[in-house]
Amino acid sequence: MSPLSSWSMGINDGRVAIVTGAGRGIGREHALLLAEHGAAVVVNDVGGNIDGTGSDVSPAQQVADQIVALGGKAVANADSVSSFEGAKRMVEQAVDTFGRLDILVNNAGILRDKMLANMSEAEWDAVIDVHLKGTFATSRHAAAYWRDQSKAGHEVSGRIINTSSVSGIYGNMGQTNYGAAKAGIAAFTIIAGRELGRYGVTANAIAPIALTRMTEGLGNREVTDVDRVRRSPHWVSPIVCWLASPQAAHVNCRVFEASGGILGIAEGWRRGPFVKPGGEPFHPADLGPLVDDLLSGAAPVTPMLGNPD
Repeated sequence: MSPLSSWSMGINDGRVAIVTGAGRGIGREHALLLAEHGAAVVVNDVGGNIDGTGSDVSPAQQVADQIVALGGKAVANADSVSSFEGAKRMVEQAVDTFGRLDILVNNAGILRDKMLANMSEAEWDAVIDVHLKGTFATSRHAAAYWRDQSKAGHEVSGRIINTSSVSGIYGNMGQTNYGAAKAGIAAFTIIAGRELGRYGVTANAIAPIALTRMTEGLGNREVTDVDRVRRSPHWVSPIVCWLASPQAAHVNCRVFEASGGILGIAEGWRRGPFVKPGGEPFHPADLGPLVDDLLSGAAPVTPMLGNPD
C-alpha cells in the first residue's frame, strides 16, 4: 500500500465509507484501498473467531490506526452487524465523526459448515444472522439516511457493495447455510438497487475468491505459493473501490465475480425454455416428456466455479 499522503486525489476523495468485517482479510484490503483513494473509513469488526464466537476490538483498531498513520482518516467500530441497533450506531458514527455517509461495504461473515443432514439449528441461525441479517441491518439504516438526505434536497451519491459468494450463486456442498445467505444477499442487492435508485443510491455485490483465514482450510488439496498469489485479497478490492466511487453511478443491481483469475459479471436467474398451458392445467401424468423436452433445451447447471471458459 502506498503512503496515503502521496494520493492528492483518489477516485473516492472526500467520501465516507463503512466497511464491515474490516479487521482482517478481504475487508481489511477494502478499507485500506478505499482510504488510499481518499475515503474516510469506519473500520468495523467484532473481532471474533471464524465461527462467530468471541470478540476483540483490536483488529479493527489496528486497521484504523494504520490508515491514520499513513495520512488517512479512520475510526474503529466493534458493533456486531447482526445487531439492528449496532448497525444503526455504525451509520451514526460515520455521520457524527465525518459529517456524512457515502459508501457501505458489507463484508462481515462467519462459517459453520456442515452437511445438511448434520447441521444444527444454531449453525444455521448463526450464519444467516451475520451474513443475511447483517447485510439487511446496515443497509436499512444507511438507506434511511440517504432517503432523508434526498428528501431534504441534498445531492446523494450513495453506494452499497454487498458480499455474495460463488458458494451461493452456484452452490457448494457442505454450505447450505452459507450458500443460502449468500444467494439471499445477491437477491437482496438487486431489489435494494431497484428501490434506492430514486434517491441516488446504487447497490451491487461481489462474489470473491480469496485466501483468508475463513477459506484457508477449505478444499482437499494443499495450498501452493501460486494459489497464495492468485488468491490474495488484494485482487478483489479494486472493483469494490471503483463501485464505491462516483464513476460507477451507472452500475446498479449487478454481481461481480472477482479474484486473481477473473473479473466478470455473474448473470442471475433468467427464464429458459418454456411452454404455455392451453385452456386447462397440465395433467401431472403428462408432464414427464414435456419437462424432459424443456430440460433438453436448457442451459446446464452452472458448476461451482462458474464458467471459466
